Amino acid sequence: MSPSASAGAPRWTYLGPEGTFTEAALRTLPGAGEAVSIPMASVPAALDAVRRGEADGAVVPLENSVEGSVSITLDELATGEPLLIEREILLPISFALLVRPGTAFEDIKTVSSHSHAQPQVRRWLAANLPDAHWSSAASNADAARLVQEGRYDAALAGEFAAARYGLVPLVTDIHDVEGAVTRFVQVRRPGSVVAPTGADRTSVVAFIVDDHAGALLEILQEFAVRGVNLDHIQSRPTGDGLGHYFFAIEAEGHIADARVGEALMGLRRVCAAVRFLGSYPRADGVRPQVRRGTSDPEFADAADWLDRCRRGDD
Repeated sequence: MSPSASAGAPRWTYLGPEGTFTEAALRTLPGAGEAVSIPMASVPAALDAVRRGEADGAVVPLENSVEGSVSITLDELATGEPLLIEREILLPISFALLVRPGTAFEDIKTVSSHSHAQPQVRRWLAANLPDAHWSSAASNADAARLVQEGRYDAALAGEFAAARYGLVPLVTDIHDVEGAVTRFVQVRRPGSVVAPTGADRTSVVAFIVDDHAGALLEILQEFAVRGVNLDHIQSRPTGDGLGHYFFAIEAEGHIADARVGEALMGLRRVCAAVRFLGSYPRADGVRPQVRRGTSDPEFADAADWLDRCRRGDD
């Protein structure tokens, strides 16, 4: 909880405990200093608190530039009670090897971190701690807490977690890939969509009718023919048995853009169901390249032409 939070301050949950990269991402948000920040034990717990009305919003990890999508977040947003993404945060990721004071490098026999972190430092571990046993923790900060309790010798976590858990960074700036970034999203209960900025992203989940040849092509065509570029598409099992999938899709643009809105309508026609996850500003500020024939005025002109044809005025 922020020490300066007042009774009327917004309440934000996040993947805890204190000292996670998710908390670090939350601290970058406007108004974070006045908000009540509530660490939760898992991504589902953070999101469910918002669904129950116990929090105004949640910050959760969605994608890492090295390891890809965070499946638990994606699945929760796709199949749980609906929530809306209103903001994304890009956070550079670098790990530190945190140990209890007095621990030497040669003393490290066990290492813990979040399962999504281990692939980001796999080569470093192989080169520097080849005989150490790695174990998964609920979060990187939780790994630091377990080291504090004596359960493990070292944790791979953010360097900022060291002071919180009485640890010291034995090695800093650990990563296999230079410039690794994790994308976090701030979500809230459904409501009005964030206004377009011109540099936006739209996220949806599409559930196909059945597994058949061309199912993915049908989805892609709805975007391609309207000039909507896709940033990301990934298939995930629905859990209803083999052959049942949904596609998580991120597209350039805002639902208020004619080309995006029409693409979503087309998607709704060919899919069993479509869940809108939100249109929100891109953290990198990248604006889409609008192809000729796909701007809002051109869509409006085409619709006006069609109306005139139907009335016999053209």
